Amino acid sequence: MRTEVDSLGEVQVPSDMYYGAVTARAHANFNIGGSMERMPVCNYPQLSDCWLNLFYSVVFSSASSVLSVLVEVIKALAILKKCAAIVNKDYGLDPKISDIIVKVAEEIIDGKLDKHFPLVVWQTGSGTQTNMNLNEVIANRSIELLGGELGSKTPVHPNDHVNKGQSSNDTYPTAMHIAAAMLIKECLMPGLQRLQESLKSKVDEFQDIVKVGRTHTQDAVPLTLGQEFSGYHSQVVHAIDRINGALPRLYQLAIGGTAVGTGLNTHVGFAEKAAAEIASLTVLPFVTAPNKFEALATKDTMVEVSSVLNVIAASLMKIANDIRFLGSGPRCGLGELSLPENEPGSSIMPGKVNPTQCEAVTMVAAQVMGNNVAVTIGGSNGHFELNVFMPLILRNVLQSIRLLGDASNSFARNCVDGIIANRSNINKLLNDSLMLVTALNPHIGYDRAGKIARNAHKKGLTLKESAVELGFVTEEQFDEWVRPELMLGPK
Repeated sequence: MRTEVDSLGEVQVPSDMYYGAVTARAHANFNIGGSMERMPVCNYPQLSDCWLNLFYSVVFSSASSVLSVLVEVIKALAILKKCAAIVNKDYGLDPKISDIIVKVAEEIIDGKLDKHFPLVVWQTGSGTQTNMNLNEVIANRSIELLGGELGSKTPVHPNDHVNKGQSSNDTYPTAMHIAAAMLIKECLMPGLQRLQESLKSKVDEFQDIVKVGRTHTQDAVPLTLGQEFSGYHSQVVHAIDRINGALPRLYQLAIGGTAVGTGLNTHVGFAEKAAAEIASLTVLPFVTAPNKFEALATKDTMVEVSSVLNVIAASLMKIANDIRFLGSGPRCGLGELSLPENEPGSSIMPGKVNPTQCEAVTMVAAQVMGNNVAVTIGGSNGHFELNVFMPLILRNVLQSIRLLGDASNSFARNCVDGIIANRSNINKLLNDSLMLVTALNPHIGYDRAGKIARNAHKKGLTLKESAVELGFVTEEQFDEWVRPELMLGPK
């Protein structure tokens, strides 16, 4: 152990850790949830360097994609610290100190110092402890690289240098927007686009397959299987549009507002230059928030993003449920679709296969909906000049983004791509439908058509048999007027 000092006095810190007194206190004081509730650092298990390199080389196509996948809370804050140090060099920060801060921030961005960030989500609502965790790690690692003594705060100070021109109250909101925007770009958008493409291919493949429609889970008039899937495709198109609609506000950064939004202890132009530097590094169009008071006191943009994610979850729940019900069976359900057989479905029933991808998607949707409730409560609790539910809000939004992106990609690849239409069963169910009688409405009227349907259902007749028995139409008229392939749109 080594002894470090903060404003409350001396604290014992593990000698092999780069964090300092503030982090050590927080680690002791916020023992809530265990390791599963740590502030998001990296989405992948700790591996040796050689395995990490192999993993990245297989999964990712470029260094930039590796960076963006790993950037969540800690990574986003490291990006901010790097950019702030670059800008602060223009405002008098010693170039040697600026350069070493940049170097250490890059180590954090690359995932080399993950073990030095032990704090859980459930801490102060401003994220102050996590901001100081970054400041202390960067300072101590910089001191080590410069040949100094850990914990001495010389020649690099966590507050005076690493946190120069900043407050937790503007750094954490800035990191929230950076992390969410980058994860949307790298995970959610590709997943939704992959699902959109998969559904579109099924729209084209199924366009000529006429089937029975269903409303209220009861038989309805015909449509094509392609038309049915076009509704699912349109939902995903709208999902992408909704996310794109929220991004302009997510690109507005709070940095430069410092404690309450006034920008105390910053230089004129710092906010604009910091946002521009972040935009350059992330290749995303970040700008300084036009009103820092709103950027600090509210989390309306994060609530908006979460609400969009909630809509997407509702869409995916509907799509996945429809597909698993249409694929129910194989002999005692609807059986209109055959879903890919990915794995055995039962430990006791041999040969059983379940719609597992659909089930995974619906569970993800339920989790996202729950996350949104918590985000909404957190966002509504901004008091005066600061919202103090930020770690909760960010944790839930990031989880929702990640889950929806991954689930969309998995659903497309492992389910939708392999869906097969069971034409024989579709035709059987179509021809058994009583609602084909709707085609007779313009010729004999609603009331007579209704009597045909009720009579057929009561006596177990076909529609044609019922219509002829009641004397409302001839066989020739029925064959001419009741043709499912001509019931697919306006005339």
